[in-house]
Amino acid sequence: MSFGTNLQYLRQLSGGMTQEALAEKLNVSRQTISKWESDAANPEMDKALELCKVFNCSLDNLFRDEMDKRSTAYTNLRVEEVPGFRYVEHTVLSTEPESDAMERVYKIAKENGDTNPKVIGWDFPHLSQEQVNVFKMHGYTAAWIIPEGIAPEGVEIKEQPTHKYAAIHIDRPFDNPFVTIPGAYHTLGDFMRTNGLRQAGEGVIPCFETDGESMDVYIACE
Repeated sequence: MSFGTNLQYLRQLSGGMTQEALAEKLNVSRQTISKWESDAANPEMDKALELCKVFNCSLDNLFRDEMDKRSTAYTNLRVEEVPGFRYVEHTVLSTEPESDAMERVYKIAKENGDTNPKVIGWDFPHLSQEQVNVFKMHGYTAAWIIPEGIAPEGVEIKEQPTHKYAAIHIDRPFDNPFVTIPGAYHTLGDFMRTNGLRQAGEGVIPCFETDGESMDVYIACE
């Protein structure tokens, strides 16, 4: 762990805040910030507490956590207003539900004339402890985003209103998916906390991932 690395990470999450801008907030010199970030010196307690206020974090986050877990695969960390959309979803509960759920919604899309469907997905949380612990099951929901001009029949159509999301882009997410994808959610959580954003879940999809060779991960914000 490194306080200096954590401080650099928090600056980057705060819209790429410069050393000069942070120094001005704390009434110290830019050289002082540089020394902290190179681990040549540590701040006094009063300045450490000011840093916690600036970045909405704890002293443990600053000095004990290994906060900078971001992969070079992550780019375009942002807040984005996602326009409203209609969608058809399909949930699968099994030991490996993702591919089955995705395959089903792609099939629905193509049956309705969408040859290049946009598909998103998210973990389905409503499983019993017996399903998780005994049968090692988990759930996954895939959803086809219905393009304008297509009116599917025989399926339930849901609507998502326009909403604000924190988002991050992942290149080659499936090279190491059990590390890279959870790491993206971890980074988004840090980004939201540092920028005073709170997660929303009422009336919108609380989080989702786009499907493809690259991926964008989204978390809904209040």
